[in-house]
Amino acid sequence: MLLLKEEIYTIDDIYALPEGERAELIDGHMYMMAPPSRRHQKISMELSSVIREYIRFHKGKCEVYAAPFAVYLDEKSNTYVEPDISVICDPHKLDDRGCNGAPDWIIEIVSPSSKKMDYLLKLLKYRSCGVKEYWIVDPEKDRVIVYNFTGDESINEYTLEDSVKAGIYEELVIDFGSMEL
Repeated sequence: MLLLKEEIYTIDDIYALPEGERAELIDGHMYMMAPPSRRHQKISMELSSVIREYIRFHKGKCEVYAAPFAVYLDEKSNTYVEPDISVICDPHKLDDRGCNGAPDWIIEIVSPSSKKMDYLLKLLKYRSCGVKEYWIVDPEKDRVIVYNFTGDESINEYTLEDSVKAGIYEELVIDFGSMEL
């Protein structure tokens, strides 16, 4: 029986994509990315702004980045992702290319084409690579799922009308109901 050889990609292959094409790389497998919808971008901007203002007001050391922003979770296993929102609190992980290692907090906003990636592949990868907190915001299902990968490893579910406390900060509560989503 003839077995087909599965192609394994590297981060160099990501950078060799034609201008305007985006993809993520998880354990050497390339996943092409569709452009985000207007609503997706609106949610991303709202959340990024709230988080950024909280950090500034509290004179925090963490930095928030919205996609496209390169996160090299593990170059040894050829894993490169572009989370919708990344919060990085260790300045040594940041360089001109992006983030080298796991961000402290990642938020993914689900698109029709990204469901499997966000709910399965990235969930497992983020947990195993050391992300402390992972939020999945799903506008179609009107829900936010919060995974806390430290301490009790809790999972909590909310609606897009609820106020949701960020686990990596003492006082940050994001009121989804007050946002224009």
